[in-house]
Amino acid sequence: MKCDVCGDAVKETFLKKPIGAYVKDAKGKRHLVCFSCQKKMLTKERILAAIK
Repeated sequence: MKCDVCGDAVKETFLKKPIGAYVKDAKGKRHLVCFSCQKKMLTKERILAAIK
């Protein structure tokens, strides 16, 4: 799985769950964001702006 912001691989737990978060846009599509991008961009709006 890759981060939708930076394109790097997202680390996973041993149960194959991503270490990161999903952010929904206005249309309801989920975007995967890695932990390091979450730390850089603290709000949902900044993350969605970086994706587009």
